[in-house]
This record gives sequence, C-alpha cells and structure tokens, in this order.
Amino acid sequence: MNEIVSFHTRRYFLKGMTLGLAAFTVPGAFAEELVRTPRQTEGPFYPDRLPLDTDNDLLIINDAITPAVGKITHLSGRILDARGEPIRNALVEIWQVDNNGAYLHSRSNNRDGRDRNFQGFGRFLTGSTGEYYFRTIKPVPYPGRTPHIHFAVKVKGQEKFTTQCYIKGEPQNERDGIYMRIRDPKQRAAVTVDFVPVKGSRIGELAARFDIVLGFTPEA
Repeated sequence: MNEIVSFHTRRYFLKGMTLGLAAFTVPGAFAEELVRTPRQTEGPFYPDRLPLDTDNDLLIINDAITPAVGKITHLSGRILDARGEPIRNALVEIWQVDNNGAYLHSRSNNRDGRDRNFQGFGRFLTGSTGEYYFRTIKPVPYPGRTPHIHFAVKVKGQEKFTTQCYIKGEPQNERDGIYMRIRDPKQRAAVTVDFVPVKGSRIGELAARFDIVLGFTPEA
C-alpha cells in the first residue's frame, strides 16, 4: 500500500514542480541578486565502484521490490549560470550515506551494515529549464560530519563543480568543520536548505530544493 501511495504522491509532486517553473521563465531575471554556490570538497567517498543502477531514484535499485530505509525526500533544483540562466545538459550527480550512515564505498564506516536496498548514488541530465530531480532519503549524520548530500555538476568545457547541501536548522551544522569553512553568510545560506513535509503525503515524505549557481557564463 505504501508503494502505491508513494507513487501517486511522487506524480503529484512532479506535476506541481513543473507548474512552479512558470515563475522562473525570464532568463537572467534578478541575476544581480544571485549568490554563487560555494565549492566544497568532493570528500573521500565518491563511490569507488558505481552501482549497476545510476538513475535518479535512489530508493529502488533496478526492479527490486524492497525500498531503502529512510525518510523519503524529493530533492530538486536548477543548475544556473552566473547570470541566472538555466544550463542545459548539465550532468548532476549526488551521493550520500544510507540510513545507517554508510557510504557506497569500500572504506566507508559501517560498510558491513550498509542498506543494500539504497542506491547511494544517482545521476540526472538537465533539460532546457536546468531542472534536476532525485528521489532519495533525508541525509543522516556520518561520524564527524553533520547530515549532508554531495553534489557534482559536469558541464561540457568546464571544470567539474563539487559542493554539498545541508539541512536548515540542523544543530550539528555549527559543529561541522567543512560547513563552517564557508565564511560568507550568504554563501552558507545558499547550501542550507529546508526539508519540508510534502502536502498530502500519507507516509511523511519530504521535499527539498537546492539551486546551484555556477560561476561562469557559457559562450554563445
């Protein structure tokens, strides 16, 4: 029953997300107010062996029946250039620990207790709106780190961009050395996002939006 509810809630969310893009159809609007997303370390746990399934749904691996454990989160946003215009064909990658705090990596702590139903890594190629979307879980702490999700953005002709996003209001943020290394309050706020309940979800799904502003303008 939960899988049926999740499927319909996801369809509803995606429809609403698409309609919401109407507010961002003017290229470069308010570009002067944009805060560039700060670069952050890729970290040591980018998967050393990619999963067979690398799509944007990290909760289900291939045709498996059992979903991953964790708070279902619909993670979306846009990839923008320095003028605020959407970047098409940007390859967005995310990776994070599972609900047990284990990465998809041979040297990850708790690797023996890793949730084998959690994909741990996903990819999405942006379209003309620059929008990306992942279905994943709300991040949990890793030993020595506050909850976070790693991002890599690959754009043709540009250096790979890596950063991380964090949970707004998470007490451990202020004790995280990598998070606090961002000195500019506006840039720190830019990587700190709300994880809010999805209206109408019967299983407590969350939604988070993280726009990434890159520091370049593609050539015409």
